Amino acid sequence: MQTFLHEKYQNQAWSDDAEQILRTCVHCGFCTAVCPTYQLSGEEAEGPRGRIYLIHSFLHNNEITQDTQQHLDSCLTCRSCEAMCPSGVKYARLLEIGRTEIDKQVKRNFFETFQRKSLVHILPYQNRTKWLIDMTSLVPSYLLPKHIKTHLPTQKPIAYSVKVKKHERKVLLLDGCAQSVLAPNINQATEKLLNALNISVVKASDAGCCGALAYHLTEQKIGLDHAKKLIDKWMPLIDGVEAIVMTASGCGSFIKEYGEIFKHDPEYLEKAEKIASLTRDLVEVIAPDDLMKLKPDTDLKTKVAAQIPCTLQHGQKLTNRLEPLLEAFGFELTTVENGHLCCGSAGTYSILQPKKSQQLKANKLQALQANQPEVIVTANIGCLTHLQHDADVPVKHWAELVAERLAD
Repeated sequence: MQTFLHEKYQNQAWSDDAEQILRTCVHCGFCTAVCPTYQLSGEEAEGPRGRIYLIHSFLHNNEITQDTQQHLDSCLTCRSCEAMCPSGVKYARLLEIGRTEIDKQVKRNFFETFQRKSLVHILPYQNRTKWLIDMTSLVPSYLLPKHIKTHLPTQKPIAYSVKVKKHERKVLLLDGCAQSVLAPNINQATEKLLNALNISVVKASDAGCCGALAYHLTEQKIGLDHAKKLIDKWMPLIDGVEAIVMTASGCGSFIKEYGEIFKHDPEYLEKAEKIASLTRDLVEVIAPDDLMKLKPDTDLKTKVAAQIPCTLQHGQKLTNRLEPLLEAFGFELTTVENGHLCCGSAGTYSILQPKKSQQLKANKLQALQANQPEVIVTANIGCLTHLQHDADVPVKHWAELVAERLAD
């Protein structure tokens, strides 16, 4: 695409990125075929190519409207389009630029502003999230609106029996922010699994949020402050650690891009790149052969449907990594059609775009449950909490499912 940014958008920290990305796009339309929101509406402006046109238009100083803002808001940032694009367009980066600039110029209504500010100032903080859930639990279930109930945790904490030993292999585990409140079993199960593989777990106390939530809601300074705090907590602990392990693929996808995010920050760039280089999703740390050694003697005979998060398959490009692990442990995997499509969770999307999110969830659950699994597994807290309320079978993190079958 021929593009020359308007003078008021030149000489910004992001100007070169925007111009390069816009010029890379050839408008082939392959992206629309895999875009969940385009499939729902069929509107050009609800697909990646259309949104690129909108960003291109306002960066050339054409009018910015609330319609433009809404079309960019309705993108899931699932990055399925990036996986399909033959030209390698960095769509997510361009969308981030577009959303941030539009939010500076188009004022949101009171409700939208309050909703987004509340998310930024509550969910990244464990104590605040716990307080909110505790307050909600005091209200009788029948009085709670459905859109609130669908975001409350359903898991009961499990006291996993872990005979912790010191091992030669050592990893650093992200405690997470909302995950530790919404689904505390995930990291406990992961510790049990890693311990069974002779891997010790180190955790940084009060490390907090990785910064993804605020950053993706155009509150970039707040997001970067969270990221800096996490980097500062982790740096003294990385000596002798073979990896920083993520049990939430959304966090992993963001942290792996710290080097790019901090490229204009000389104080943090080197540290950010080091953290990014050590970051691994749990599926990268464990091999099928590892789980084969832990496989129980009894035949599991459990049918499992794997929901592969967008942040794992498109963000981190870790396709076909979870399924072999589950099969190696003895589970029977069902076929899931259109596995590349988003479930509708997408971070805070399920809260901010409830109608589209619910449509995508219904489609995803239909695909996941078509072959009658006994359990659905995923690798991201957002997908788990989004799917579990309407699924006909339990929805768990895959580490939980494996840990339940391990001997104490």
